[in-house]
Amino acid sequence: MSTVTIPKAKYIELKKKAEVYEYISRLVEGDLFGPPSTRSAAKVLNEFKKMGRYNTRFLASLKRGLARSPYFKK
Repeated sequence: MSTVTIPKAKYIELKKKAEVYEYISRLVEGDLFGPPSTRSAAKVLNEFKKMGRYNTRFLASLKRGLARSPYFKK
């Protein structure tokens, strides 16, 4: 086994990158692009409203988009 010496700052940077990589790997291994757990457009819209983070223009746009989607029921 050979030993490599690097500065502590570089070690910390590499360690953070490795942690982020592991986190993303775990997300991708899951069903990231799978279908949503509900087919109800109303439930999806209500969940977004409950979060309180989205303005009314975004919510209206989301509602229009969900209405156009063949996946979601009205």
